[in-house]
Amino acid sequence: MDLFEKCYKDTRVDEAIAKGYYPYFKAIQSGAGSTVMIDGKKYIMIGSNNYLGLTQDPRIKEAAIDALETFGSGCTGSRFLNGTLILHEELEEKLAHFVKKEAALVFSTGFQTNQGTIASLVGKDDLILGDRENHASILEGCRLSFGKTYKYKHNDMKDLERLLKNFDSNTGGKLVVTDGVFSMGGDIVNLDHLVELKKKYNFRLMLDDAHSCGVLGKYGRGTGEHFDLEDDVDLIMGTFSKSFASLGGFIAGEAKVIQYIKHNARALIFSASMPPSAVATVNKALDILKSEPERLERLWTNTAKMRKAFQEMGFNTGRSQTPIIPLIIGDDMKTFGFWKLLFEYGIFSNPVISPAVEPGQALIRTSYMATHTDDELDHVLEIVFKLGKEFGLI
Repeated sequence: MDLFEKCYKDTRVDEAIAKGYYPYFKAIQSGAGSTVMIDGKKYIMIGSNNYLGLTQDPRIKEAAIDALETFGSGCTGSRFLNGTLILHEELEEKLAHFVKKEAALVFSTGFQTNQGTIASLVGKDDLILGDRENHASILEGCRLSFGKTYKYKHNDMKDLERLLKNFDSNTGGKLVVTDGVFSMGGDIVNLDHLVELKKKYNFRLMLDDAHSCGVLGKYGRGTGEHFDLEDDVDLIMGTFSKSFASLGGFIAGEAKVIQYIKHNARALIFSASMPPSAVATVNKALDILKSEPERLERLWTNTAKMRKAFQEMGFNTGRSQTPIIPLIIGDDMKTFGFWKLLFEYGIFSNPVISPAVEPGQALIRTSYMATHTDDELDHVLEIVFKLGKEFGLI
């Protein structure tokens, strides 16, 4: 059989485009703000992870330009060889201080951070226990490791304890890894109960705080700060493509553990390092987060407004506790139809279907920024209410 035969037979994308229901790879003609331009038309953006609204901040742009002029456009190699700049080390020190850990290590993407960390730490005699709704990058890290992986029911600490009891006699190490904020449902891990299990069963705990850094906690340090349990988390992973207006990721923990990952993670050793402009952007974003706490307050004001309004309308927003607020529709085609009309009304959102969510739980993923204006949010609510009635959802 020709290797490409499956490509020729797969007509789903062509059919979706022909029917006007294809929602992906929309080319944006402007910067990623609370509004964007597509094909010359202005859209209110409620499909972004730009939680603090920093991507268009002049100070962020200036920091990127300064780094570009000083260090050039790229590092031309991996961190392991010629790709480490003083900028990388300065950022790692700053990140470690930010999340209250001994050391931190930056990767070129968040995906590689999870992939490289898990695969390098977990050996053939070790076990990984992960939430069923963990991000795909965690799943890839588990697949690349030599250990065995077991999934527990979403955010269900009783099910996790069942697994821990089953493997209590296992002589290898155990890693429990979970999202801090789950990227589709917007709910938060039951960290307090998870830490109780950690003390009882003696495993290592890794939190993916991709959607938590810059969002949760008084100072935006993430899930651990939110629960006042930072010292009980062994490894904190975060990304720069959301609150920190850039690209890349980091892992933070004990200095000896980070040193081991640094010298064993293939995703780090065999990838070119973060370009100077991206590193400088994160550095400046951290400064702004620290100096402007009102930005975080505004994010939560907008979040509370939208969740309250959607719930009062009668929408099912699932377990959302964060700026990620799903509108659960259920049927795939109904979800695409809802997305299509939102788009026609000038609102950019994200339709999500299985396998990103459970079958029958298709949803419109909406997410909010500190920089959304009341007028923008009010317009979104007006259109969503109108469509909710039309589709019989409320």
